Amino acid sequence: MSDKKKRDLLAEADRLREDGRPEEARERLLALTAALPDDAEVAYRTAWVHDILGLESEAVPYYERALGNPGLGAEDRRGALLGLGSTYRVLGRYGQAVETLRRGVEEFPDDGALRTFLAMALFNTDEHHEAMRLLLEVTAATSQDPYVQRYRRAIEHYAKDLDETV
Repeated sequence: MSDKKKRDLLAEADRLREDGRPEEARERLLALTAALPDDAEVAYRTAWVHDILGLESEAVPYYERALGNPGLGAEDRRGALLGLGSTYRVLGRYGQAVETLRRGVEEFPDDGALRTFLAMALFNTDEHHEAMRLLLEVTAATSQDPYVQRYRRAIEHYAKDLDETV
């Protein structure tokens, strides 16, 4: 299949999804992934549409395929790591969620969404201190709340050791 044909089919699936017809997008993407089983971009889009439809268990192998094959651009890789980690967490596969989201944070350390989803997964594995630290760091760094910004340095300081006392 030519690259142009693949692009056209992906664009069509995107339009269907955006038009509120995700089931039709899923059908198109399943056909495309059958034709291009090793295409990371197609696998990622297929995973994503399954997630949109609440078919998390079915999304996992497509996310794994997308991340296991070359050719995924940086933004799609970021999205696939977040999507797979979040999906593992929703499915109760907390250890895999933490592992996947840690890998995402290592590759994209400035991504607040990855760090936030990692905090949720850490909470699920009873790693409450690290979860809280991550959330405080994200809050301090990204909040536009003037009161949070007023105390940003203190929040960042205490995030490092929540048990610190005088």
